Amino acid sequence: MDLPLVVGVDGSEPGMRAVDWATDEAALRGLPLRLVYASLWERYEGAALAEGLGRSSEQIMADTVVEAASKRAHRRDVDVRISTEVVPDDAVGTLLREGLNATALVLGSRGRGGIAERLLGSVSLTVAARAHCPVIVLRGGHDNQGGAGRHRRVVLGVGDPAHGSAAARFAFREAAERGVALEAVRAWRWSAHEPAGHPLTAGEAARLHEQGAMEVLDKALSGAVAEYPAVEVCRRTVEGTARTVLLDASTAADLLVVGVRRHDSHGHTGMQLGRVAHAALHHAACPVAVVPQRV
Repeated sequence: MDLPLVVGVDGSEPGMRAVDWATDEAALRGLPLRLVYASLWERYEGAALAEGLGRSSEQIMADTVVEAASKRAHRRDVDVRISTEVVPDDAVGTLLREGLNATALVLGSRGRGGIAERLLGSVSLTVAARAHCPVIVLRGGHDNQGGAGRHRRVVLGVGDPAHGSAAARFAFREAAERGVALEAVRAWRWSAHEPAGHPLTAGEAARLHEQGAMEVLDKALSGAVAEYPAVEVCRRTVEGTARTVLLDASTAADLLVVGVRRHDSHGHTGMQLGRVAHAALHHAACPVAVVPQRV
């Protein structure tokens, strides 16, 4: 059975853009779409009180939000299978539970204009840092569709090859479904303060660092390349910090994919989001997919 794409809806315009994106993505992949609204009204008021007083304004609003989201998704693609639910719980807890049985979670950011446009809502950030499935966050005012998009490019940020196989497979699958190229990017740096008397010139040292970055790329992509041989792959190594390199790459991408480590032990239940993924979620110029890798 295909697990659904789950969208957290809240009635906001960023949330509705997430519905649009997820509908396109669901149609592309042939997946069902699940629209979820988290409401604490029933928890606070209690079921018995609710029955006595009838539907509250909060309950009416919740039903209205999911109905509007469902209609919008249906208008966008009539063939996508859609289900909705209002869950009596907080947004973070609801989405994390939904992620246990989802292909991916799709969320909108809540920033509006200026500085706020560049900042990510706490719900989206927390879910991306703790979810057990991929989390796709639509950055600010960007409404890139789930189809090929205007850039026709998926960018994969390649970090530690031992912890990035899930992200690589996700990125390759996205590129294959969209029929677009995949650009795999690896940042590299070398210190200008290497020990005195080092036998290599600066140019030779830089070349070795770049060569090492390319070897990391090849290792990280080998499994996914074999699985998706039809995907056109561009390998690119760039001198600079991973944060800067990936943010620059996001300006010409329809989706930026980054991997994060998730510890299976019960001792690691808090936020598990690296600095690169954190920066991408806050500042990328395109939707960002955060893909967890079990370690």
